[in-house]
Amino acid sequence: MLRLIPRPIHRIALRVAHAVRHRWRRLVKLPLAGVSVIVTDMEGRVLLVRHSYGPGGWALPGGGMGRREEPLAAAAREVHEEIGCVLESGRVLDRIEETVSGAPHTAWLVAGTTRDYPVPDRREVIEARFFPLHSLPEPQSDLTRKRIAAWRESLR
Repeated sequence: MLRLIPRPIHRIALRVAHAVRHRWRRLVKLPLAGVSVIVTDMEGRVLLVRHSYGPGGWALPGGGMGRREEPLAAAAREVHEEIGCVLESGRVLDRIEETVSGAPHTAWLVAGTTRDYPVPDRREVIEARFFPLHSLPEPQSDLTRKRIAAWRESLR
């Protein structure tokens, strides 16, 4: 159904929804859960995306979890929805308790690989590319930096 909305209008709606959700979470302090996904290709490069909303910059794919959704299922769903890739060999690396937009947030850090080339949906994600670890693009959000650092630590 959402595919019937023209992409430029959809992107504007996402920006408005993001701003409203940010303010709503500050007011209500409703706890939420989500996933951040470290996706690598067969060469070990890391996939980063740029969203059409939010603070801008490069980020990890991911998003909110359904009420009874498991982290691995949410990670696979988000990666497929945002960039059309199949997540393989997914594993949960960490459960992070944090505050986002002034409200409690549980973030599941998931890692996996894909054999697919990312194709952004051009609605939520406007750009998606693989980058070698030695030359990750700027700017990145603080959350993205922390999650990549946690993933790198898990590789040791």
